[in-house]
Amino acid sequence: MEPSDYPLSEVPETDRKGLLSTSVLLLGFTFFTATMWAGGTLGKAFSFGELMLVIMLGNLLLGIYAAALAYIACKSGLNSVLMGRFCFGEIGSKLSDFILGFTQIGWYAWGTATVSTVLVKTTGLPASFETPLMIGFGMAFCITAMIGYRGLDWLSRLAVPSMMLFILISLYTGMIDIGGFGGLMMQSPTESLSWAAAVTMIIGTFVSGGTQATNWSRFAKTPKIAVIATLAAFFFGNGLMVLTGALGTMIYQQADIVDVMIAQGFVVLAVLMLLMNIWTTQDNTIYNFAVAGCNLLRTDKRRLVTVVGAAIGTVLAVGGMYNLLIPFLILLGTFIPPIGGVIMADFCFNHKGNYPKLATQPLPAFNWLGLAAYGIGSLAAYSSPILPPVVGVLVAVISYTALLRLPFANSSPDIVKS
Repeated sequence: MEPSDYPLSEVPETDRKGLLSTSVLLLGFTFFTATMWAGGTLGKAFSFGELMLVIMLGNLLLGIYAAALAYIACKSGLNSVLMGRFCFGEIGSKLSDFILGFTQIGWYAWGTATVSTVLVKTTGLPASFETPLMIGFGMAFCITAMIGYRGLDWLSRLAVPSMMLFILISLYTGMIDIGGFGGLMMQSPTESLSWAAAVTMIIGTFVSGGTQATNWSRFAKTPKIAVIATLAAFFFGNGLMVLTGALGTMIYQQADIVDVMIAQGFVVLAVLMLLMNIWTTQDNTIYNFAVAGCNLLRTDKRRLVTVVGAAIGTVLAVGGMYNLLIPFLILLGTFIPPIGGVIMADFCFNHKGNYPKLATQPLPAFNWLGLAAYGIGSLAAYSSPILPPVVGVLVAVISYTALLRLPFANSSPDIVKS
């Protein structure tokens, strides 16, 4: 495989991957500690039966969104930032590059700080070890991302089965401690949360990742493989993380699987789970940043951008700025789904389900219709009292489709096509 992983062009058919490779990589991406914390909030607010329905609904909507983008990515060989050139323009697409890249570098800082602080707490190391650990992990996490798809694939094949085993051991132990399903059914909610807020929270846990999962689904051999692997990751994988956090809160009042496993006496497994859980998301996260950065700067030096991004994330972690970033990153989660909505509408209705080759297609500096639809979708999502991510996607799709029907839409080369 080309060392750069094709950051500025389509993935050729010769480098496409099968179902196992695509699935384990995406599953490793969705196995994320922050998702469990969201599940912990749900565990306090719903009975077990309601909890299962909420988790299934939220992750089904998230999975459908990510799978739709995966289909387009596989068929075209392009990721979301490259597809953004068609629907936002050569210069206009830099907006989506910045939004997507910034969120990933922020989460990278959060993950780097989290693994270091939790490891110090878990192992009893002196607090002074936190900063050196942040620096060490911050640079170590990017190694597999520097290698590229092969590095991410290798780590995921090792880590995903191991994490699945650890989670099953923990859940089995928890079910014994609570007295089986009978004990779970007797648990009463201690807090209040609406279904709309709960579904929004579930979608928000990984909608940014779902938008950028095209970085790997575009490597799938067929659109069917891309859709199945993506649904498996975002419906089953992300759903398992939410459920694990919810059950941990119900049984042990701890959402994080690491804290739960320590409470159960599995200290060694807890440390291994911590490292694999964070690493399989961190390397994907910094890979996402590198891909967005390459498109922003129009450079194919993906490895260099990866290292620079990891260094920035590490500095943010050491400086403690990651705590200030989290609310802003969550807010940005409202503005990311409309990007996917515009991409879907542009692919289906403007390009009739078939992108031309990126290298041979002259594009305008700005696709004002796409940018306008994105702005309308974002405003709708930000203003919506229910399901902002879903509203943002739907309004962006409807807006772009409607704008394409305007009389001037295809009359000017500076609007949609050159």
